[in-house]
Amino acid sequence: MGMIDRRLPVLVGAAALNQRASEPGGGLDTLELMADAARKAVADAGGSGLGRRVGCVYATGGLTRLRNPARAMAAAVGAPDAATVLALPFVSQQSLLNAAMDAVRSGRCEAALLCGGETRARDDAARRAGIELDPPEEPPDVPEPDETWRHSGETLAPPETRVRMVSAVLQYAMIDGARRAANGWALDQHRDDIAGLWARFSEVAATNPDAAFGQPRTASWLREPGTDNRPLAFPYNKWHSTQWSVDQAAALLFTSAGIAEDCGVPRDRQVFPAVALESTNALSLSRRRHLHRWPAMGVIGDAARGHLGQALAEIPLAEFYSCFPAAVRVQQAELGFPAAGTPTVTGGMSFAGGPYNNFVFQSTAAMARRVRAQGCAGLVTAVSGLLTKPGLTVYQPSPPEEPPLIADLAEAAAAATEAAPLADDAAAEPRRGRIAAYTVAYDGLDPATVFAIVDLDDTAGRTVAARNDPATAAEAVRTDVIGAPCGVEGSDLNLA
Repeated sequence: MGMIDRRLPVLVGAAALNQRASEPGGGLDTLELMADAARKAVADAGGSGLGRRVGCVYATGGLTRLRNPARAMAAAVGAPDAATVLALPFVSQQSLLNAAMDAVRSGRCEAALLCGGETRARDDAARRAGIELDPPEEPPDVPEPDETWRHSGETLAPPETRVRMVSAVLQYAMIDGARRAANGWALDQHRDDIAGLWARFSEVAATNPDAAFGQPRTASWLREPGTDNRPLAFPYNKWHSTQWSVDQAAALLFTSAGIAEDCGVPRDRQVFPAVALESTNALSLSRRRHLHRWPAMGVIGDAARGHLGQALAEIPLAEFYSCFPAAVRVQQAELGFPAAGTPTVTGGMSFAGGPYNNFVFQSTAAMARRVRAQGCAGLVTAVSGLLTKPGLTVYQPSPPEEPPLIADLAEAAAAATEAAPLADDAAAEPRRGRIAAYTVAYDGLDPATVFAIVDLDDTAGRTVAARNDPATAAEAVRTDVIGAPCGVEGSDLNLA
């Protein structure tokens, strides 16, 4: 092997923890679990002195409100003076990965640590048992993070918030409905497609000892709503959705090839990023002309293909962000992966577990283990928001021939994404249009409310409307109404 560029960023340590508390109130809290993951990531590198060389710590904020979790992680690995960053929800985890790689490549940090975690299962179990848990203990004088990263750009358009089409499951179900229309499928065909894909994911989870919900599920069971698989937003049931009631944490340790050599990190522990791409451009769902597409993911996929000189589907290992089936299916289409494939090594967020604002670190840790063990490349994708900000990293067991491509392609993604003008004034006078996409929300097991994105007849614009009527909602579950004429008055939808 020739000389390695000492500035190359390299992933040397990875840890992903899945805590299973034996009784309500037991187990580690979020901060303790994250600190345990951080220490294990440093130990995983196998070198000496790497913890003390950590100069930057990046932590994600989540459901557990922590003031500066990165400071506790820095102390846990023996680097109390490291710079700290807190990334709030809707900041892409890919942004943190890229920042860590850039920090070590530029020499700004000798080593960079990324951490995230949640103990929602522990919290839920204690609440059900009537146990009041103490909050995670941060020192009362813990300083604010050196940097706090907040989401930029639009996540939800005004008409979406006006009708309360704000939850992720409603938005992704809407995307999946648009995908059904684009494929020309009947409702039953579409439900079969979703159930078959997710059954294959559950089979992978059954082979993953770290999966939170490793029981294999059949396509027929996943397809049908019921008391153990309650409907959420048509065509999605509970087990089509990411499951964040888990106790999981992950940590990743990056350094440069030179520092890895100096610290004696064994060669077989080193995993090299060849591309690390994202787009931080954000456009809300109802503003996108093609609701079933994600051109931004296509843009970063094209850039990755060009840099690597190969089709991404030829990479032996893949882990797609899998919050809902639509996310996987749209990524497969944009990145050129076959629909019959099963792009996961973990089993995905419904079955392996989807800790809030942390799954990309979990999946990257799992991928690092596989790249090391199998000696081949692996691809990991990231999703931020509602199919808004994509991310993609390719890891390989040997140094890349070219310097890694680490970039934010927001400008190119914005240029590739055709926008639809939005009539967001909630005009009081009745307007006519056609249903571009819809979903149905439930009251328990019963259909209750139809949400729809509507292409208006009188202008080239769009709006978002809803109808809270069980009879109309039940009919929309039985009969596809995409393309059907409708009326809109204010934000009220009329399918007559």
